Amino acid sequence: MKIIKYPNRSTWNELLKRPEIDRSELESVVTKIFNDIKNNGDKAVLNYTFKYDKVKLSTIIVSEGEIAEAKKLVNDSLKKAITEARNNIERFHISQNIPTKIIETTQGVKCWQKSTPIKKVGLYVPGGTAPLFSTVLMLGIPAMIARCKEIVLCSPPGKDGKLAPSILYTADLIGIKKIFKTGGVQAIGAMAFGTESVPKVYKIFGPGNQYVMAAKQKVNLEGIAIDMPAGPSEVAVIADKTSNPAYVASDLLAQAEHGKDSQVILFTTEAGIIQDVLKELDQQLVELPRKDIASVALENSKAIILGNEVDLMDMVNEYAPEHLIISIDDAEKLGDKVLNAGSVFLGHLTPESAGDYASGTNHTLPTKGFAKAYNGVNLDSFVKKITFQQISENGIFNIGPTIEMMAMEENLYGHKNSISIRLNKVINK
Repeated sequence: MKIIKYPNRSTWNELLKRPEIDRSELESVVTKIFNDIKNNGDKAVLNYTFKYDKVKLSTIIVSEGEIAEAKKLVNDSLKKAITEARNNIERFHISQNIPTKIIETTQGVKCWQKSTPIKKVGLYVPGGTAPLFSTVLMLGIPAMIARCKEIVLCSPPGKDGKLAPSILYTADLIGIKKIFKTGGVQAIGAMAFGTESVPKVYKIFGPGNQYVMAAKQKVNLEGIAIDMPAGPSEVAVIADKTSNPAYVASDLLAQAEHGKDSQVILFTTEAGIIQDVLKELDQQLVELPRKDIASVALENSKAIILGNEVDLMDMVNEYAPEHLIISIDDAEKLGDKVLNAGSVFLGHLTPESAGDYASGTNHTLPTKGFAKAYNGVNLDSFVKKITFQQISENGIFNIGPTIEMMAMEENLYGHKNSISIRLNKVINK
């Protein structure tokens, strides 16, 4: 972890850059895979699954037998934990279901907004060395609450040609039926364009590496909606003299172990805390099964010392982290000053891993600074808002002259006429 002391504001943009590979390489790979899937469907998906996941499959469809087997392999303790997490996530997301409210903007003019589910959605669940069954909960539960009619789930298979039992068990628990063994760019392409097996969807959700993020952005240009740009994971931790170095180090490592391209940043105004955190990092790192991955991520990470609280919060808001942990005594005070972040964790006893799994909030969040303009996944992500309006005779009398005047100013007399013929009818009735 590189230590940066009191950086000048002119250097902030450079310091806060995320690790990134060559975009031209990303786009070239994505374009090639997409074209192949458009032309060859399942065959292309199977070929890329063999190429990238090193497993040869005859079908990408998950069978009922595989689901039944997976349910037997998940132990009761994990089943209990998944159920508790599901209950918390359901409770939080159900609370976002706001009843339709009719507003009378002018006497006789009623307007309202109705939520309708997105009919077909695709959920991407990362697998490989860290099968994220928790993402099934985070995406599947709000999709179910929103009553999306068709929910498609894709996740990369393991070397045995199967999905992780925890992923299949969780998907079955919340009622997802269409599950496919494919990951990476080919999974995004299959859901975006459809294949013989995978239905085409209207919107794609889910986190992933830089290739997955590039694939989602490309299908978005081709008319398929996406939740947000969600790439490699990242965390920013704010610490001071009241912080527990062991807690801070554990939070940094919790993100670093996600992937080699993950980024963790420590922000502080107290230079003395850094050495204690670094010492804890060394001690805790050696105990992690994924220490090799975390070590690479830490090489791209920084500890930044700022001169005062104003500079610290300005820099944090400029970074706009996916996860922000404020691990200090007076966390609420700084929390009020957060403008840009995917999800915020306040206080010493609120680790980011709580939001990853079971506190109830969603862990599918904007990365790479997109938290300046995007929020994380919520119930609204799975619905469309359709507006309605209804005008009575009294309403057209009240609002008609205003519309006529505005239409004439824009030289749109057809617009004016659509009001005038109604208004005249009402007046002369």
